[in-house]
Amino acid sequence: MSHPPLYLASKSPRRRELLAQIGVTPAVIAFELDEAPLPGEAPEDYARRVALDKARAGRALLPAGYAVPVLGADTLVTIDGRILGKPRDAAEAVAMLRLLSGRIHRVLSAVALIGREERLALSESEVSFRAISEGEARAYWASGEPADKAGGYAIQGLGALFVRKLRGSYSGVMGLPLFETAELLAAEGILLLDAGQNSTQPPFDDLRLATDPLMA
Repeated sequence: MSHPPLYLASKSPRRRELLAQIGVTPAVIAFELDEAPLPGEAPEDYARRVALDKARAGRALLPAGYAVPVLGADTLVTIDGRILGKPRDAAEAVAMLRLLSGRIHRVLSAVALIGREERLALSESEVSFRAISEGEARAYWASGEPADKAGGYAIQGLGALFVRKLRGSYSGVMGLPLFETAELLAAEGILLLDAGQNSTQPPFDDLRLATDPLMA
């Protein structure tokens, strides 16, 4: 299968792995972006806005007239109306897991694609956690896994030990909802299972424009 040309406005290795799963090898555009929630902003609105802001920022950094689609995404964990981002330290990580312990939380994963026009989709999943002791939460932080993960856990790693039930998109909880992503690509004319498609890679592998190592 040929790889369609696509830029990914994220350095997240998880998103690159998920795109590779559906036969897409994107080039990466790295940059810094203020991802602070706006006052009173609903989690759904926040996820959509940040995903679109990333795609727009990436598109703006491409050479003039370069018509390759740019994909941006944002994933967040929300509970009790709160948005849980990446934990800054052990105390915050433990507090997040204790908040999620024994409860159901939502994972919102928005994906934006800018090509011939702007396209946007949102995936919503519900994740049920078993009870998590403080000792387990601290041991999990010590593993290093949750440091750059929204909500302080990775469902594809050790964090799976906490997950009792998932209703929704596994890939969305990981960081990129593949069903919605494929739908946006198809609307742009990129058919991932089209055997007759002749696609080419972008002319360079990565467009490095900043040094943010953990852009989500």
